[in-house]
Amino acid sequence: MADIIQLLPDNIANQIAAGEVIQRPGSAVKELLENAVDAGATEIRLLVADAGKALVQVIDNGKGMSPADARMAFERHATSKIREIDDLFRIKTMGFRGEALASIAAVAQVEIKTRRQEDELGTFVEIENSLVIKQEPCSTQAGTNISMKNLFFNVPARRNFLKSNAAELRHIIDEFIRVAMAFPHIFFSLTSNGQEVFHLEPGSLKQRIVQVLGNQYNAKLVSVSEQTDYMNIYGFVGKPETARKTRGDQYFFVNNRFIKSAYLNHAVNTAFEGLIAKDSFPGYVIYIELDPAQVDINVHPTKQEIKFEDEKIIYAFVQAAVKHALAQFSIAPSLDFTLNQEIQQLDAVSKPFTTDQKDAAVSSSLYRTFTQKNQAHFIEKENKSELKAWKEFFIQPAQPVTAPVIEEPKKWVVIPDTPLLQLHNTYIIASTLSGFILVHQQLAHERILYDRYSTAAHSNKIPTQKSLFPVTLELPAADAALLQDLLSDLQSIGYEVEPFGNNSFVIQGIPADIVPGNEKHAIELLIEQFKHFSSDIKFSKREKLVRCMARQQAIKAGQSLSQQEMLALVEELFACSSPNATPTGSPTFLEFKEDYLDRMFGK
Repeated sequence: MADIIQLLPDNIANQIAAGEVIQRPGSAVKELLENAVDAGATEIRLLVADAGKALVQVIDNGKGMSPADARMAFERHATSKIREIDDLFRIKTMGFRGEALASIAAVAQVEIKTRRQEDELGTFVEIENSLVIKQEPCSTQAGTNISMKNLFFNVPARRNFLKSNAAELRHIIDEFIRVAMAFPHIFFSLTSNGQEVFHLEPGSLKQRIVQVLGNQYNAKLVSVSEQTDYMNIYGFVGKPETARKTRGDQYFFVNNRFIKSAYLNHAVNTAFEGLIAKDSFPGYVIYIELDPAQVDINVHPTKQEIKFEDEKIIYAFVQAAVKHALAQFSIAPSLDFTLNQEIQQLDAVSKPFTTDQKDAAVSSSLYRTFTQKNQAHFIEKENKSELKAWKEFFIQPAQPVTAPVIEEPKKWVVIPDTPLLQLHNTYIIASTLSGFILVHQQLAHERILYDRYSTAAHSNKIPTQKSLFPVTLELPAADAALLQDLLSDLQSIGYEVEPFGNNSFVIQGIPADIVPGNEKHAIELLIEQFKHFSSDIKFSKREKLVRCMARQQAIKAGQSLSQQEMLALVEELFACSSPNATPTGSPTFLEFKEDYLDRMFGK
C-alpha cells in the first residue's frame, strides 16, 4: 500500500497558519504596528482603505532591512528577535514567533519598501500567495513602508465572513489604540480613506490617554504607582463617576504588551467595591513591569493571553495598588464627622429645653428603659402583643383603585377592588385569586417597552420629533465608528442623527415618546448598552437597539408610583405576549400561592 502522509506545500501551510494569526484586517494592523515598534521607530503612520479590506499600510522611520532580510522576513518562523530556546524566557520585543509576515503574505498581496540608514538604496519586494513576484533596488526613505492589499483575495470564504466596514474599522481602531497607549513616546497617526482619525503626538502617559479616550478623562484620572522588588505597577484609573456599563475603557499592559485577563479585571473591580454600582465597570489603564521570566506570553498566536508564574501575587499587588491610589486621592469613602448646619437649625437643637419638657421626657417609659439598670431591652407587658397599626405600615393612605382583571386564558388573575402596594419604591404587590404576585417595576416596564418598540421598529412606525435646537455630539473614534454603523437602524427606532465630521454628529430628532432635553446622554448610553450586546451574534443590530431602548427608557427601581401608574403598569404587563420575563430572561414578577404561604407558617 502506498504511503499517504506527505508534507504540505509552503503556501498551504502558510494559509493554515494565517487562520490563527490573521483573522481580520485588525489582526494585520496589530502585527505590522508591533513590527514597527520593534524596529525602533519614533514615527509610525497607519493608512487603511475600505476598512483594511483593500489596503493596510504602515510607514515607519525605524532601522529598516537589508535586501536579504527584506526577503527572508516573509519566510515561516523567520525572526530577528530570538536565537535560542532560552530567549523565550527573556522576551522584551513585541514579536518573536516569526509568523505574522508569512501569514499576511499567504492571504494578501504585499509590497514592501525598506532601507537602512547606512544604505544609499533601499529594497522593493512584491509577494503574492507566499511567492516573491519581484525584488529590486529602489529609492525610499530610511525605515520601512509595507502595504497589505486585497486581504483574503485568494480565500473568498474567509473574506465573506468579514463584517461591515464600520465594524472592521472599529477592530482596527481598537488594535491601533492598544499599541499607541503602550508607547506614548512614539508618534502615531491613523488615516482611513484619506481622512485622519488619530494624530497622536509624543508625550506623557496621561496625555496619550486623554488623546485616545477623550477630554472627558482629563480631570477624572487617578494616578496609580507602586514599586516593589517583584514588580512595578503604574498608570491611571478613572474616578467612580467615569464608570460605564461596559468594559470598553479597560486596558492592562504587561511589559508594554496589551493583555486580556478576567482575573486581573476582577482585582480592579474589587478595589472599586462600594464606590460604583454593581453593574458598572471602572475605567483604567494599568501597566505592569516584571521580569520576563515570570510570565509566559507564548500561549496564543495573538499574544494577548498570557500566564503568570504566580497569578495570586499579581492579583494582590494590583488590587492593593488601586485601593491605595483611591485612598491617597480621597476617592475611597470616609466618615464625615462635621456637624450638618441644617440639623443645627432644627428646633430640637437650637431652642432651650424647658422644665416642663424635661419632666415630660423623664416620666416617659422610653426614658426609663434607657436609664434604669437592666431595662435597655425591656418591653412593657401591656404593649407586648399589641400591633394595632400594622395595616398602616403595608397599606398606603390612598383611595382604592380597581386592580386589573385579566381575562382567560391568562393564569395570573388579580383580585378587583384591591389597592396595589408599592414596596421600597421598587416592587408592586397585587393580590390574586390564589395568593399574591410581587412585580419588579423596572423589569416589568422593560418587557412592556420591548414589545412596543419591537413591533414599531420592525414596521418602521416609530415617529420622530424634530429637535428645535439640534444637539452636537462628539465621541471617541471607536464610538464614532460604531455610531456610524448604526445610523440607519437608529432611524428605524425614531432617532435622526447625521454625521458632522471629525467624530462628531448632529442629533436632529429623537423618538416621539422620549422627553427632549437629554438627547446627547441618551445616545451615549445607547452606545454603551449596545456594546454590552456586541458579543451576542444571534441578534441583529436592530434587535440589539430595541433591547437597549427598552432598558434605557424603563422606569427605574426607587421611583415612586401612584396607584394609577401602578395599575397601568400591571395592566400593560399582562397584555404582553410573555409577561413573566424580560427579553433577556429575567423574571418580571414572582407568584406566591396561598398553599405555599400556608406551608411557610406551618398550616
